[in-house]
Amino acid sequence: MTGTRRSVAALFLLPALVLLGALVVYPIGYSVARSFYDQSGDGFAGVDNYRALFTDDGIRTALGNNVIWVVFAPTVATALGLIFAVLTERVRWGTAFKLVVFMPMAISMLAAGIIFRLVYDQDPDKGVANAVWVGVHDTFAASSAFPKAHPGRDSPLVAEGGGFVTREAVRAGDPVALPLVGVAPDVMPDGAKRAVAAAAEPGKVTGTTWQDFTRGKGVGTPGTPDPSELGYPGMRIEAVRDGKVVASTEAAADGTFTLPAAADGARLRLPAGNFAEPYNGLDWLGPSLVTPAIIGSYIWMWAGFAMVLIAAGLAGMPRELLEAARVDGANEWQVFRRVTVPLLAPVLAVVAVTLMINVLKVFDLVFIIAPGSSQDDANVLALELYRKGFSEGRPGVASAIAVFLLLLVIPVMWFNVRRLRREVRR
Repeated sequence: MTGTRRSVAALFLLPALVLLGALVVYPIGYSVARSFYDQSGDGFAGVDNYRALFTDDGIRTALGNNVIWVVFAPTVATALGLIFAVLTERVRWGTAFKLVVFMPMAISMLAAGIIFRLVYDQDPDKGVANAVWVGVHDTFAASSAFPKAHPGRDSPLVAEGGGFVTREAVRAGDPVALPLVGVAPDVMPDGAKRAVAAAAEPGKVTGTTWQDFTRGKGVGTPGTPDPSELGYPGMRIEAVRDGKVVASTEAAADGTFTLPAAADGARLRLPAGNFAEPYNGLDWLGPSLVTPAIIGSYIWMWAGFAMVLIAAGLAGMPRELLEAARVDGANEWQVFRRVTVPLLAPVLAVVAVTLMINVLKVFDLVFIIAPGSSQDDANVLALELYRKGFSEGRPGVASAIAVFLLLLVIPVMWFNVRRLRREVRR
């Protein structure tokens, strides 16, 4: 049509064809050929390497995880992109919001993996996810301030059921000493005051529970509150008789407490709740949550990509159809569900399929985020390809996985290309 000779056209196409052949065609051909040879590459292995795809436990786990990735990651990312795109049309600062949501796309997978490895850190003082989770948990269930407290030598307390009880029954009018040790001075509650010996009260059981430890050798008297020792504020004390709690109270800031006459003749118990370990959040990178956690980081990166493409589709949508639906009495939800989504169906399909192709090849996030103890549980095909080829020295099996991945991607790519061509014809 342009009058250009075939030889000139071929000359201009030659560099692209050379690069395509060197970087795409040759690696594919070599991988297919290598997949039929053994570990050394000298002996013909037939389909043994492909048989390993369905018999090797690591590959089967990776295949199952890839199914989870393909089902959930593109679906959630596309849904979030749709919601963001629709809502930002009505927000005054919609452009700024889109910029913030799209910004993770400028970060490499390696950097995102390092970021989320820190986000999912088990220590709430380091990991943002557990810091938020622990904060919400502690809002409704306060953690104990004395998880390490325990009786010292010659203590009147003995262990029972995760807590501690007195060896003997207590009597009204006789103050009780409940000394404990094991709480570092710098982690004592802020409201703790100097411990004092409780005064006797007729008809009532009184006592003191405190940190019976004074820094410095030879300083302080065991079993007696000393001037530098602090009480255990909020420590719960229960009076137990015949296995039933007949009275209970909490210690004051100086460690003193008072129980009614019903406690006379009972044993005092410091229940296990006083010594519960602080809630430390969820093990985000443990075997059960590592895959959903990594998928969450992927969605954080790619929801902006979906939003931008869907927003472009929204911009080209005929507004008269939306207005006509509103004039006919449809509410906003009905307009969204019955008009907006059907009109955006081709764009949504392209976005979802593109993300499917992308998640089939996901490697960086899983390799960086999953710790060594959970990497087997978070395994995906691309990571297993790397492990088989470089860590285990089985290039034949690795090549078979590469071919298998190619076979999985080709139908999805073909569907995407076909849909794009159909849209161009329209």
